[in-house]
Amino acid sequence: MTKYVINRLIQLLPILVGITFLTFGMMRFTADDAVDIMYERTGAVSEEVKAAKRAELGLDKPFWEQYGRWLRGVATGDMGRSYISGKLVFETFAAKLPATVLLMLSSVVLTVLFSVPLGIIAAVRQNSRTDYGIRALTFIGNSLPNFFVALVLIYVFALQLGLLPIMGVSGDLRSLVLPTLTLSIAMGAKYTRQIRAVVLDELSKPYVTAAKSRGISDFVILTKSVLPSTMIMIITLLALSMGSLLGGTAIVETIFMWDGVGKMAVDAILSRDYPLIQAYVVWMSVIYVVMNLLADLTYHYLDPRVRYSSGGDEV
Repeated sequence: MTKYVINRLIQLLPILVGITFLTFGMMRFTADDAVDIMYERTGAVSEEVKAAKRAELGLDKPFWEQYGRWLRGVATGDMGRSYISGKLVFETFAAKLPATVLLMLSSVVLTVLFSVPLGIIAAVRQNSRTDYGIRALTFIGNSLPNFFVALVLIYVFALQLGLLPIMGVSGDLRSLVLPTLTLSIAMGAKYTRQIRAVVLDELSKPYVTAAKSRGISDFVILTKSVLPSTMIMIITLLALSMGSLLGGTAIVETIFMWDGVGKMAVDAILSRDYPLIQAYVVWMSVIYVVMNLLADLTYHYLDPRVRYSSGGDEV
């Protein structure tokens, strides 16, 4: 198992480096200049001042030298300083991360709480009115974009009913409700449909028919055999969803002014704050690699059919 993990990490290292290189290159070769954007609100500034600022930030150096210096800094834990605030990038990122983690956890918990039961009910009652109703709701939920759902929820619960705040307020958990609902509606619809499909597939297998012929109740078959078999798919969905949510849901966080890494990334892109953008890309890459690796390792314990040989390959 240890050798498998090490081999996976070694294989993924070039991918992480490639992602950072492409991102670094695309930002450096854009038409907009970070220094021009920094000074555009301060009025007229001479080109000499701008040139001095570029030299201070190292933007006057050749591309390869800039990338090499930044990559060495990342390897030693130094991601530089924000061009806009002047604060250390790592400190800024660490300050935004708890809000995103809180939103991620609340969204995943709510999604699992209603999608797993609905998916099972829809499968067990296949082609009934209940099944058709659940499928219709999930189709609608999966089709609506997040920004539209967010606006509808704001209009109903904040403007019309006045029950919930629109913007994120520090220390007020009520401000967590609307962004959590926004994210959970789309995720829950996807989860419900896929859980229904997996449960239906399991229910059609011969071992289920054999169990029923021996007089085993449907409830026992469902809880002891079918549901454990669906855990692999649920773990995969959770890993992918948690990876994207930990990266910050930029649209939702921006709409609700939720002060997480997604909103931080949007602000950094608009202001061409390269160090923050690069830190965000590194974070997203690492999160997806780690979450997928954790999902693979979880398979090993949940499904006895999955095994890793001593060489690190699946058999």
